[in-house]
Amino acid sequence: MITTINQLRFKMRNSWFARFSILCLVAFGISLAGGGVGMYAGATSANPREPLAPLHSAGVLDPSKVSLGSALFSDPILSSKNKLSCVSCHDLSTGGTINMTRTVGYNGRMHRFNAPTIFNVGNNYRLGWRGDFTSLEDQNERVLLDENLMAATWPMLLARLRANQVYSSAFQRIYGHQVERGDLLDALATFQRSLTTPNSAFDKYLGGETHALTTNELNGYRLFKDFGCASCHQGSNIGGNMFQKFGIFSGPPAANAENDGDLGRFTLTGKEADKGVFRVPSLRNVAVTAPYFHDGRVSTLAEAVSIMARSQLGRTLTPNDTESLVAFLNTLTGEYNGQKLKAAPTASHN
Repeated sequence: MITTINQLRFKMRNSWFARFSILCLVAFGISLAGGGVGMYAGATSANPREPLAPLHSAGVLDPSKVSLGSALFSDPILSSKNKLSCVSCHDLSTGGTINMTRTVGYNGRMHRFNAPTIFNVGNNYRLGWRGDFTSLEDQNERVLLDENLMAATWPMLLARLRANQVYSSAFQRIYGHQVERGDLLDALATFQRSLTTPNSAFDKYLGGETHALTTNELNGYRLFKDFGCASCHQGSNIGGNMFQKFGIFSGPPAANAENDGDLGRFTLTGKEADKGVFRVPSLRNVAVTAPYFHDGRVSTLAEAVSIMARSQLGRTLTPNDTESLVAFLNTLTGEYNGQKLKAAPTASHN
């Protein structure tokens, strides 16, 4: 670790990126030493030298809670106007999101951020584009109460669920009493933890199937490691647990509209250093979760890869390098309920 940090200092001449990278490396080292917070048990590669690990199915979960959470996830009963459900923005029949730049909530007001995929969310320690939360329960509560998301209140939610015979009976049977705040949050979070997508081509490769990837895909993986992408997009979820500034070597292309979401963690901390800093997203299923970035500014993987190379690595890619990296990213698409995930059709704001 000391040698790595000294090399970074030397190469980057004490730049902001060097200091930030050192913090990331130290933080990542601490998380590994602590047992891999947020990682599923057994999520290790067949090759210990690999920076990435195969994705496994969720551990043992209470099937009755998973079933109840699944029903609630798809039911507009959780929204104040009985019009929105969680699947309105997180379509489980496709990539766990919808193909919109940014979703539109109540009263037609656009959200700050592009809707991230819900798949494998239980494998992240940090949640939300700004890393607001460290538990699914806390994030779910914020979504339920947000005036531009579900716009609900706890008195309203509890009254509705207690008056609904099916839900009232289910909560009584599973939790032993009428539904309370913590029960609803627990059921939703338990279901979300079940939303894993293992068995991608890349997982098979990490598991020892050396022919699971083509020569071009393997070259893309080599470039992914050689260029340094794996320093932030690491672990079994290939990202999702670290922070990074968007626009280290050059600012990313300007967004199409003014949006305080572009300020990143600054809106939470008020610290100048946090402007433009976001949680590094997972790259699992990235080929089927367009559009990309916190504001959904681009719709193709090739364009997203080119932007990341310029803004995060200070590198202009050749067409062949871009093609190989995109080929590798396509191998990260997994399966849900035995079916390979597919991209969502372009959604409408109407």
